[in-house]
Amino acid sequence: QVQLVESGGGLVQPGGSLRLSCAASGSIFSIAAMNWYRQAPGKQRELVATITKGGNTNYADSVKGRFTISRDNAKNTVYLQMNSLIPDDTAVYYCNVFIQVMGRSSISPYWGQGTQVTVSS
Repeated sequence: QVQLVESGGGLVQPGGSLRLSCAASGSIFSIAAMNWYRQAPGKQRELVATITKGGNTNYADSVKGRFTISRDNAKNTVYLQMNSLIPDDTAVYYCNVFIQVMGRSSISPYWGQGTQVTVSS
């Protein structure tokens, strides 16, 4: 019923930038919070950034001032602009979106397939 498709990952040198996108499609009635998580090898998945339906944002301390989360409600898409990337940012990045499906009253979390970000010289 709902699909999340991520794009924008890749290999970048330290100090570089990448922009991730996550587009939701399907039988969507409304979208609440949209989040980006990441998981590095051997580590737990961690919350990187959050944006509410109203546009309020929150960031992990490790990315504050370098990453910016945004959303386009008309396109059901969330973005993560990543600047000044460092090797510790290397991870698989996942979008996580809370969606109310048409015909249902509850809101459920959905996950993207993940996109690899590698920061290396």
